[in-house]
Order: sequence, then C-alpha cells, then structure tokens
Amino acid sequence: MTTLPDSFSDFLENGCDRCRFILDRLAVRGITGQIVTLGMQRHIVVQFAPRFYNPLFKLKTVITHYDRVFGSPGANDNSAAVFQIIDWVERLNKARRFHNVRIFFTDGEELGGEEGVREQGAFGIASRFKALGILNDDVYVFDCCGRGDVFVLSATGVRNAGNQAFNHRFTGLYHRTEDLLRLAAPDRWVSVPVPYSDNAGFLACGIPAVAITLLPAPEVSAYLGELRRDKKLETDMLNHDMKAQERLPETWRLLHTPEDNAGSLTPKSFAHMARLLDTLTIQKDLR
Repeated sequence: MTTLPDSFSDFLENGCDRCRFILDRLAVRGITGQIVTLGMQRHIVVQFAPRFYNPLFKLKTVITHYDRVFGSPGANDNSAAVFQIIDWVERLNKARRFHNVRIFFTDGEELGGEEGVREQGAFGIASRFKALGILNDDVYVFDCCGRGDVFVLSATGVRNAGNQAFNHRFTGLYHRTEDLLRLAAPDRWVSVPVPYSDNAGFLACGIPAVAITLLPAPEVSAYLGELRRDKKLETDMLNHDMKAQERLPETWRLLHTPEDNAGSLTPKSFAHMARLLDTLTIQKDLR
C-alpha cells in the first residue's frame, strides 16, 4: 500500500463521531459491532458466528483503542490500528476455518488522572472479564501501528508481572507472541520497553496481555543503543523524566501532539500489520 485507506482523513476530523464511524465502516463490510457501555465509555465488540470458534483452543482477544487525546489528530495513536483491524475483521468473517478471535475497539484509553490505569478503557473491560472468570484468553493489544516497519513487543513490566501462577500464564503468552512475530516478521521485530499501552489495564486485573506496536528501523537501532548505554533509561522513561523522554524514538515523541497526523505515517505499515494479523488468524493453541 502506497497511500492511506479511503476515508482515513474523515476519521481524523475534529468533529468525527469515531464510535459511529467504526460501526458504519463495519456495517459496510457486513459485520455488526455491538456497543458495550461501561460508565461514560462506549466500547465496540465484534464477535463472529459460532462456526468460527472451537472451545478446545484458546480464545484470542484483540484490543485496540479508538479514542484520542484532545488537540491531536491521533493518526498513529490510534487511528491506523483501528483501520488495520477493521480490514482484518472483513477477512476473518470470510475465513474457511475457525479462528477463535474476538475484537474490542475500546474507548477511554487516553484518560489520565488520580486513578491512573484504572480510568483507562481497557481496565473496565478487563474488570468485566475478571468478574466473569475469563482469565485464560490470549489478549493482544495493538497500539500505534501506522508508522514503521519493525514490530515492537513491549517488555515493560515483564520482570515484575505478578505472582507465580500469573507469571506462568503471562510467560506462555509472551513466548507465543514471540513465535507469532518470528513467523510473520522474521528479523523485523524486537522486544524492548514501551512507555504506553492498554495491556496495563489487563495486567492490573491479573489477566495476561501483550502489547505490540511499530517503529521505523532507524529509530529501533537508536533506541537499542540508548538502552545499552543507560541501564536506568527504562525506569526514567516510566517515571516520565523529561530528559529520558527526549531520548525516546521520534515516533513516540510525536504522540499526543498535533504532529501525530496523516503525514507522519508510513502507508507500508498497513501491509506489515495485515501480514501479522493474518498470521494471528491461523495461530491456534490448545487451552
């Protein structure tokens, strides 16, 4: 792909009802999204016909947020992933075999305040999962996937994820995700600390979840060099140290600013994401 998808600029408009936009774009493809309202947040869930699910295998829950920070177009954060996954939904609905995928387009991820991660949209979804006893899904979070050609599997919090039972489940998911990336993007992925992601809401509820994003190869190389030179960079980054923020990849420094616009994206990232998502479609793991 050398250009961005049709109607992408409409999704970036200030007055766009992004929830309605997603529902309409799904409907054009013959798919009905259901609104799940939790507090003031409107999440959209897509589940497929029963023939697409096999209870012997793990359910794959895919999360991507559709809200954005006020004053930013949100092209990379997170409009690109929304469009990429809507296109994937159409392919999933035409699959010949079961795939065990369900999808949430979440609202409120960009909220911040005294409650921290508890205010974010994914935390509400994760809390509902926990209340229903849904703890063993494989949860994949896709965030900021419109710029770059190298997949980044977030390593943030991996060393201190939780108790032994949780760590066992999380480690299993993490390794399966590494296998997924090896298949879909050999030699084009890394695992490094990432300063953001909706998977924090799931981890806070004791549900294993991994986060995947994209970066341009030169930015990955520079970031790896910074991490090697400064062992405190990850800690400083997570503590929002200003000097640490200045050393992060340019892609991350564009987020939440007016410069997170369509012109900052790399259209080829859509092809990279399509390959990864289609590989996730065929990945099947026994419960």
